[in-house]
Amino acid sequence: MKAFTTLTGIAAPLPMANVDTDKIIAARFLKTIARTGLGKHLFHSMRFREDGSENPDFVLNQPPYRNAEILIAFENFGCGSSREHAPWALLDFGIRCVIAPDFADIFHNNATKNGILPIRLPRAVCEALMEDAKLGGNARLTIDLERQMVVRPSGEEIPFEVDAFRKHCLLNGLDDIGQTLQHGSAIDDYESRRRAEAPWLFA
Repeated sequence: MKAFTTLTGIAAPLPMANVDTDKIIAARFLKTIARTGLGKHLFHSMRFREDGSENPDFVLNQPPYRNAEILIAFENFGCGSSREHAPWALLDFGIRCVIAPDFADIFHNNATKNGILPIRLPRAVCEALMEDAKLGGNARLTIDLERQMVVRPSGEEIPFEVDAFRKHCLLNGLDDIGQTLQHGSAIDDYESRRRAEAPWLFA
């Protein structure tokens, strides 16, 4: 998993509440267990018309938001089914951070385990950040995870809370497998000992 330390990037405003995981990545695109290639299906029903052409009114189809790395939305982002493909699709598109007043718990957990930082900020602050984002590529936000600050284009710093363990994992690029591999020596020692104690288990 790619570590998340400091991110300065374009933020896309998505002034919607209750953005569920089916909107993020529709069920018909869940036929793969690969984490790549899903970005093209992100927000498919909103990004594309029925004939497959792009919807020019949707924010991620507009320059400069095609290169957005931060998404700003409203309440209950990521609600609905527990599909992990939702953060996979966001990440494959290039989104590394989502800012909203709150998140569905399972989406929040899946996001952090895949290197996406979900930041909870009050509705009024999200609205202000959306106004910043509407200025386009000339108004980039900075996310400083170590200091737990969102820095507006004006230089104003907005603090945010993050669970200490999740922060540690994101800063060090540790997903569940990475955390386990930190104990690789102890695992190897255990397996060597068990081979000696019960060789029939390894025959």
